[in-house]
Amino acid sequence: MSTPCRRLIIPTLWFVALFLVLTVQAPMASASEPQPPPGDHLEGNAATAGTSSAEHPTEAGHPETDQGGHHAHEDLGPVLPLWSCIPFACMLLSIALFPLLAPEFWHHHFGKVSAFWAAAMAGPFLYVYTGTALYEIIHIILADYVPFIILLWSLYTVSGGILLKGSLRGTPLVNVLILTLGTLLASWMGTTGAAMLLIRPFLRANNYRKNRTFMVVFFIFLVANIGGSLTPLGDPPLFLGFLHGVTFFWTFAIMPHMLTVAGLLLVVYFFLDLYHYRKETGRVPADEAEKTPLKLVGIHNFIFLAGIIGAVLMSGMVDWGHVNFLGVHRGVQDWVRDGLLIVMGILSMATTALEIREDNDFTWFPIIEVAYLFVGIFITMIPCLLILKAGANGQLAFLITAVKQPVHYFWVTGVLSAFLDNAPTYLTFFNTALGSHYPGMAEALAVPLLMTDKALYLKAISAGAVFFGACSYIGNAPNFMVRSISEEAGTPMPSFFGYILKYTLVFLVPAFAVVSFIFF
Repeated sequence: MSTPCRRLIIPTLWFVALFLVLTVQAPMASASEPQPPPGDHLEGNAATAGTSSAEHPTEAGHPETDQGGHHAHEDLGPVLPLWSCIPFACMLLSIALFPLLAPEFWHHHFGKVSAFWAAAMAGPFLYVYTGTALYEIIHIILADYVPFIILLWSLYTVSGGILLKGSLRGTPLVNVLILTLGTLLASWMGTTGAAMLLIRPFLRANNYRKNRTFMVVFFIFLVANIGGSLTPLGDPPLFLGFLHGVTFFWTFAIMPHMLTVAGLLLVVYFFLDLYHYRKETGRVPADEAEKTPLKLVGIHNFIFLAGIIGAVLMSGMVDWGHVNFLGVHRGVQDWVRDGLLIVMGILSMATTALEIREDNDFTWFPIIEVAYLFVGIFITMIPCLLILKAGANGQLAFLITAVKQPVHYFWVTGVLSAFLDNAPTYLTFFNTALGSHYPGMAEALAVPLLMTDKALYLKAISAGAVFFGACSYIGNAPNFMVRSISEEAGTPMPSFFGYILKYTLVFLVPAFAVVSFIFF
């Protein structure tokens, strides 16, 4: 078997084996038991399951019960100290500093660093909280991480089989058009889908340019984040809102906010690109003289891309019962969705010529890097999420109780979403808004009122959760993948802190301030 074949097949077998092991061993729950809410998030920072513990709040410090009424686990959020988040902070610092201070070490050992910090959190956590801690770790792996990485793998694999051939020169106008197209597509095929589809053509169109770093950063801003704000398909928190009663097209209510931010960033990008383009006149290679028409090959992969989107949407709209594996309840539709995603990826690999992937500079490294790093991020993030979900009963009570006005919801939801999972962050403040304005009212009655009478609050929560994902590499999953693909293609990318200091604070924060001033 050839080396390219092995490179394609081995990672696929890993994903298939993982899925089969989890599925075959999971006993089906009794059909007579009440069923948990259906669905999963679409994609992004955590593509987390709709049966997250955030969706089943309990009284502070009291044990939760499972669907059968049996003792399940204690709510740790109110008792966890804030310093339990130190391993998560160290994980972020490792991602920020190692590539800068020890790049060779990081390139070969980033997986071991991720495993170290995961163990540093899990060890003491298990020692102190035993079975409850074990449940939380298993829950975040099965309900959050596994669906997350399967979805990213399928999107990455399918989009890698679509190749744009021909002469496409990255002029300022062409680049703005690509960014605009990606921004529009992101709300309908997800930020990860749009980013993975367009990043390689975008990089190839600009491979003759000297200064490309800012181009990729603005690509992350617009295509991988802000563009996903118009429908529940675009970004995980909006999909979670959809599962909790926010109507599918309600999110068009934040179109003015999205257009304002996207418009400001596109204008700034155009003038930045124009400045560098004029400085680089004469760098166009000689072979550019011979133009070849643009042509898409591997277009049958759009069928698989549609299948992925349909499978994810299906998992949020049907209820086929649930599966209980190691105490973690997941909907049957979620297992079916994960299986369909793997099938879509396998079909793409089986029906797409290897030459197309090679011409597309397709490698497995970006998805492997994301898989290794995010397992560490997910595990070390557990205490942070539990404290956040505890609301006024946790160590972040001072922050939760201070959130009163729409502008507060926008900034606090946003800042937390930039570094934590934006889905539970959205849900925390979604529930905070419901509890503040409609205490004691059933969610089915309160959510329609929140969408109408208090729509400004829901707009602030939704915009903050989506927009601020662009503020750091870990704010949304495609951010890290775009960075990795770009570095493999020879485009230098800023460090973790360099990204925040040179781009987030300079371009994003002022744009968000404008939105805040106009709308909130």
